[in-house]
Amino acid sequence: MSSWSPVSAWFHRNAGLISSLAAPGPCLITVLPHGEPARADANILAPRRENAMPMLSDEVDFVIGVDTHRDTNTAAVVDAKTGAALGDTQSATDALGYKRVLSFANRYSSTRRVWAIEGTGSYGSGLTTFLLERGEWVVEIDRPARPARRNGAKSDELDAVRAAREALSREYLAAPRARGDREAMRVLITARQGAVVARTKAIGQLKALIVNAPESLREQLRRGTTDQQLDRCSRLRTVPSHSVEHRATVRAVRAVARRALMPEAEAAEYETELEGLVVAACPELLAKPGVGVITAAQFLVSWSYSKTHPQRGGIRRPRRRRPHPGQQCRDRPPQAQPIWRSPPEPSTPHRRALTASTS
Repeated sequence: MSSWSPVSAWFHRNAGLISSLAAPGPCLITVLPHGEPARADANILAPRRENAMPMLSDEVDFVIGVDTHRDTNTAAVVDAKTGAALGDTQSATDALGYKRVLSFANRYSSTRRVWAIEGTGSYGSGLTTFLLERGEWVVEIDRPARPARRNGAKSDELDAVRAAREALSREYLAAPRARGDREAMRVLITARQGAVVARTKAIGQLKALIVNAPESLREQLRRGTTDQQLDRCSRLRTVPSHSVEHRATVRAVRAVARRALMPEAEAAEYETELEGLVVAACPELLAKPGVGVITAAQFLVSWSYSKTHPQRGGIRRPRRRRPHPGQQCRDRPPQAQPIWRSPPEPSTPHRRALTASTS
C-alpha cells in the first residue's frame, strides 16, 4: 500500500525551500496590503512635476467668494491661510450694490486679495466688469457641487463661502472673458445662430407642407432647389376658383416661406457686422485658407481672455498628464485583435451522413 498523499508530495517538492528558511540568520519579508497589486516603484519612479503653479494661499491673504443671482449678489470673505469665513453681505445687482460689495471687501484688506465669482459671463458679468475696471483680480468659478441640505434649504452665504474655498483648492484658475469688441462678436454670433436655427426649422416645415399639398400644387412646388422653392412659395397667390383646401395650403406655404426668408436676411446683416469687427481686430485671420468670417469671429471669442494678473505670473493651461508606462492612454483606443472562432459543428442529419460515408 502506497503512503503517497498530497501533503507529503508538497513537502517533497519544497524541501529545499523549507531548509533554507529554517537556516539561522536574518530573513527579510515584504508584506503587501490585501487586494492591491505590487507597485513598489510607482511612487519612486514617478517624475516630479516641474514648473508647478504656486498655491493661491501664498499669494493672497483673503478670497472673496461671490454667489451670483439675477437680482442679488452674496459675497463672503474667507481667510486664505485658514479657510475660515470672516463675514458676508448681500446686495442688489446694480451700480450701488457693486459699490457696497467693494466697500465690504475693503474692510478686511485693500491689497493681496482675489475675487472668486460664479458665472462671470452671466449673472456675475456686471460685478465682474465693475471690479476689473478698478484693477481687481477676478477669477471665474463654476458652480460647485452643492450637497443636499435638510428640507431642501439653500443658503447663499454658504454658496459664497464654498466658491472662495473652491478657488483655494484649485491649481489652475480661469480668467473671465474680455468684453468690448469680443463681447460684441459673441452677441452677434449668438443672434446669428438663432436666426439660422429659425430658418432651418421654417424650411423643414415648408417641405413638409409641400409633400402634403394637393396634387396640382405639389407638382408645381416640389421641383427645384431650396432657394428656388422659397422664392416660388413666397410669391404664391390664391384664386377663388380653387378649393378651400387649396387656398388654405397656399396661404400656409406662402407664410412659412416668407418666415424662412426673414431670418436669412437677418443672418446676412449679422455676418456683415461681424466682418467689420474681425477686420478691425485681426485681419490676418481672414487671409488664412479656409477661414471665413464666422470661423474667425468664433476663434476670437473663444480666445477672449483678459490679460493675466501680474501677481499670479500668468494663468497657464493645464498640461495633459502623461500616462504611466504600465497604463494605457485613454485617448488611444486599444488595438483590435483578430477573433478566432472554431467552425460550427454539423447538425445531427449531417453528422449521420458523415459517419455513414466514413464507415
